[in-house]
Amino acid sequence: MSYVSETLEQLIAKNPGEAEFHQAAREVLESLEPVIDANPAYRKNAILERITEPDRQIMFRVPWIDDKGVAHVNRGFRVQFNNAIGPYKGGLRLHPSVTLGTIKFLGFEQIFKNSLTGLPIGGGKGGSDFDPKGKSDREVFEFCRSFMTELYKYIGADVDVPAGDIGTGAREIGFMYGTYKKITGLYEGVLTGKGLTYGGSLARTEATGYGLLYLTQAMLEAHGQSLKGKTAAISGAGNVAIYAAEKATALGAKVVTMSDSNGWIYDKDGIDLAAVKEIKEVKRARLTEYKNYRPKSEYSASGHVWQVKCDVALPCATQNELNLDDAKALVKNKCTAVAEGANMPTTAEATEYLIKNGILFAPGKAANAGGVATSALEMSQNSQRLNWTFEEVDTRLHGIMVNIYRQAAAAAEKYGHKDNLVVGANIAGFTKVADAMLAQGIQ
Repeated sequence: MSYVSETLEQLIAKNPGEAEFHQAAREVLESLEPVIDANPAYRKNAILERITEPDRQIMFRVPWIDDKGVAHVNRGFRVQFNNAIGPYKGGLRLHPSVTLGTIKFLGFEQIFKNSLTGLPIGGGKGGSDFDPKGKSDREVFEFCRSFMTELYKYIGADVDVPAGDIGTGAREIGFMYGTYKKITGLYEGVLTGKGLTYGGSLARTEATGYGLLYLTQAMLEAHGQSLKGKTAAISGAGNVAIYAAEKATALGAKVVTMSDSNGWIYDKDGIDLAAVKEIKEVKRARLTEYKNYRPKSEYSASGHVWQVKCDVALPCATQNELNLDDAKALVKNKCTAVAEGANMPTTAEATEYLIKNGILFAPGKAANAGGVATSALEMSQNSQRLNWTFEEVDTRLHGIMVNIYRQAAAAAEKYGHKDNLVVGANIAGFTKVADAMLAQGIQ
């Protein structure tokens, strides 16, 4: 049995019932076979066993009281996966679906995504099964204060720097930051995604969506194509999807779909992004209201956006949302490229099918790294007590995303997998972390 197979077998046995973590580990480790075979020191020093086992897994109780005076208890998590190249860095997800397995899958992916940015940040992730939707500001504050009252013990500007994620926006980050500052007496860059008045960075809100399109454009240009004149299908209607749609439009593409947890919209004339922003960011409503703005648009409560004919597909919602049937529909409709704006939104079977059929495919750990890259730029600004302009941050972000594409493409070609960015991103992200672990000894 190969070293990779042995490690995967042990990982599954030690982490039962964590299907998403198993899926992420399998996808990464199996693509590393060529580089593992070429470097015996990795096995000798148990690099795979060490990189798949978190440094620590923190789980805690989060009690809070609602507006009616009723007490509730949620679970909080922080998985600090690997800090070989820098302090742990990764978001805090607030959603009812959050489990320890979810956080481990996301934290594991974060190791390699953060490595690819070229910035000195390690991998971690956290969150809670709390749902901020439908809660008052006071209820969200009560939860965030209780959550941070425990989490603060394990984080710090040079230790672990959490960020926003699904369910954790500017409001939640503000409440958590205020609590951290109150408890510790420290005014430091311990969280990213902060408001601009207290250490946040311009372009952070747009970063993941913009970064996705910068990498997509780089990938297309490397194959003699461009986004200009292309039709794009996007899933999701949150922060990533909205700003992916904004940048795609700016680069000359026509975005025709978006979705939320209830259903999806199709607008053949191009999505009215101002309407989507008003619905989702101002009213915090559902996309069923979109027809009030664009009566000729279509709304569906079933199926997926990937059935629509498009040139570029950008899944920006959640994990495993694009399945094998969707991949077959994209191939049938002559889609050119798929780039992941969410974390692992394409199933393993769908990814394999797309690549086998010649679709240009950019995995999330490369394509959606713009958010964490700009978070790291926010950390730099905090450390220097500086505020960069939007243009300065955006220029740095563009350079980082183009470089991520080049790293992944070069690694793929070096190990005989030309144009396979899944393999290339995994190898490029892994080797930097693994070599740092070797240099630091068995820790």
